[in-house]
Amino acid sequence: MARRNDHSRDEIKEMALAAAEKIISTEGAKGMSARKVAAAIGYTVGTLYLVFDNLDDLILHINARTLDRLHDLMLEEQAGHSDPMARLLQLGHSYIRFADREPHRWELVFEHRLPEGQQPPDWFREKVARMFALVEASLEPLAANRSADEIKQAAAALWSGVHGICILAISKQLDVAGVDSVQDLTHSLMSHYLKGFVGCNF
Repeated sequence: MARRNDHSRDEIKEMALAAAEKIISTEGAKGMSARKVAAAIGYTVGTLYLVFDNLDDLILHINARTLDRLHDLMLEEQAGHSDPMARLLQLGHSYIRFADREPHRWELVFEHRLPEGQQPPDWFREKVARMFALVEASLEPLAANRSADEIKQAAAALWSGVHGICILAISKQLDVAGVDSVQDLTHSLMSHYLKGFVGCNF
């Protein structure tokens, strides 16, 4: 077992997050525990809790990294399109693809619940807010006649719809409905909503 001064606080934090992500990716959220993460990096649980307040704090940091990764992927894949509509639709496809490739990490972001009465810290709320901001910014060029509040609501509606498809796809519920392509379903949802919101045919 390594001594506590073998690594800096920041190094232990990074080691713990990387180890936790690996455990979650292979075993799911239920397979992850503070004891298992501590053992993976060669430190005690006590040392782990010198870096994180508690297990919820560790999970919040994991989820923040997941949101960063998703945000960067959406930006990167969107950059391949110049047409405003194609850029917006790409966000939905990227979201679906990320959930399919990293289902355990994606699920943890939305399944984790803080103790009753406790709210996520501001730094985590900012991670969530910039996801919606990305959709809103992509909507603006298509909806010049819409107010900021309308665009904000439309972004939330689109995200909710695509997120719902993700949940059904990961739980295999879309198979029962006879859906062959999750990406085609996502495209249909977004394009039909946008047809009404923007007033154009796609």
